[in-house]
Amino acid sequence: MQIDLKAFARKAKKMLAANEDFFKVLKKTRRGDLQEIVDKHHEAAFQKIDCLTCAGCCKTISPTFEQEDIHRLARFLKVKPKDLMTKYLHMDEDGDFVHNGAPCPFLKGNNYCSVYEARPEACRGYPHTGDKQFRSIVDITLQNTLYCPAVFEIVEGLKKEF
Repeated sequence: MQIDLKAFARKAKKMLAANEDFFKVLKKTRRGDLQEIVDKHHEAAFQKIDCLTCAGCCKTISPTFEQEDIHRLARFLKVKPKDLMTKYLHMDEDGDFVHNGAPCPFLKGNNYCSVYEARPEACRGYPHTGDKQFRSIVDITLQNTLYCPAVFEIVEGLKKEF
C-alpha cells in the first residue's frame, strides 16, 4: 500500500487533539494487559504498512545520534567523526545531535537507507512501539502519530480497546 504522506500529515494533525485526550486517559490506565494490546496492534499495523512504501520518518524527522552512532557511521562512511558531524549534524535545543535538515541525507530515492548497516540506534528501533516498554514511550508515541502511519494505526486500534 503506497502512503500519501501529505494526506496522512493532514489527517494526523486533524486528529492530534483527540489523540492527546486519548493519551491522557491511556497514561492513567492500570490495565495489566496494555503491552499485550499494544503488541497486537503493532503487529497488525505492520502487516498492512511497509516502511519502504512510506519512509515518513526519514523524510520528516531526525533521529538522535549518540556518540556510538556517530563513530559507527563515520567508520562506515570512512570519514572522521568530526567531519561527519560538521557535514550532517547539529546539536538541537535539547542537546541532542540530529540531522541538519529533512529528509535524511542518507535516504535514497527508493526509500532505502544508504547507511542501513550503520544507522543510528534510534532508527533501528523506530517507531519503538514493539520495544515491550510501551508505558515508558507514551509521550513519544503520541508525537510519532504525526510522522508514522503505522503508529497512527496502532493508536487507532488502541482507542477501540479503551
